This record gives sequence, C-alpha cells and structure tokens, in this order.
Amino acid sequence: MTMRWTTGPVLRWIALLLLCAAYLQGGFNKAVDFDAAIAEMNHFGLAPAAPLAVAVIVLELGASALILTGFFRWLGALALGGFTLFATFVALRFWEMPQPERFMAANSFFEHLGLVGGFLLVAWHDLRERAHV
Repeated sequence: MTMRWTTGPVLRWIALLLLCAAYLQGGFNKAVDFDAAIAEMNHFGLAPAAPLAVAVIVLELGASALILTGFFRWLGALALGGFTLFATFVALRFWEMPQPERFMAANSFFEHLGLVGGFLLVAWHDLRERAHV
C-alpha cells in the first residue's frame, strides 16, 4: 500500500528542487560574484569569458526555474542535462590527472553523469505526461 505523501506533488517538487540545488546555488553565486564567474571561465580556457559567464548564469537559473515551475519542464531538464554533460567533460577530465586528484575527479565525473541521467528522466517523464493530456 502506497502512502499518499510519497506520490504527491510536494515530494515531487522537493525532489526537483534537490536536483536543481547545485545549479541554483551556482547561478546565484556567479551572479553575486561575477568576477569569480569570469575567473572560472578563464580557468577552464573558455572564451570569451564574460559572455559565457552570463550565459551560464542565465542557463543555470532559467532552466532551474523551468523545471521547478513545470513550464516547459522538459526543456529545462534537457538544457541542464546537456550543460552538465558538457561541463563534466570540460572540468573533470580525470583520465588526465595524477593521483590522488584522479580518484576524486573520477568520482565527481560519474556523479555528474548520474545528474545527467536524472535530468533525462525528468524530461522523459514530463514529455510522457504531456502526451497523455
């Protein structure tokens, strides 16, 4: 017997909030400390740094908002999934690192792939729900 709270909208929204938490925090921190956001782009060799930092802020906050509001949730999920996949291959190239950095980067790499999978599930589920309406 399934308890009602386990299938309700509040638990679903909390799960989506947790999935988006790093992106909300990251986007907010980059917006508040834009110089650090530019430094992060430069650190990873991404140019032009300032426009890319703005794009990342808009993406992280905007896609999270889409997911949390349900407005084009599938699009927000695919955007964050694609961004996460790209950023993972840019920032966590563990195969190029010496130990002990390799161990931590490899763990983070595969954790990020898990996030990508979570966003794909969110997009799939949202599109499936829309098809049944």
